[in-house]
Amino acid sequence: MSISLHDHRQGDRVSAPTDLRRKRLLFRSWHRGTRESDLILGSFADAHLALFDAAQLDRYEALLDCPDAELFDWITGRAPPPPEHDHDVTRLLLSFRYTPGPT
Repeated sequence: MSISLHDHRQGDRVSAPTDLRRKRLLFRSWHRGTRESDLILGSFADAHLALFDAAQLDRYEALLDCPDAELFDWITGRAPPPPEHDHDVTRLLLSFRYTPGPT
């Protein structure tokens, strides 16, 4: 996914503040602190952030505030997400499969 303010022509529905928010969320996704988290959340963000509406961006941002250990428990099925995080974005993350690129 490539998010660039320069890619948008006048009249596009995506606003500059939303683009900036997506860029910040993408950065946070790729800079979690552990390589595993970076790869899973960064790849997920690459695949899905551009299509999220404002409410989904809110829900994804709330997921990024969760500790990595909790997210990994949900992703691996060791624990279900709590009710406040049981929504479309979490379900999309749980169904996402990271596929390493060529090295």
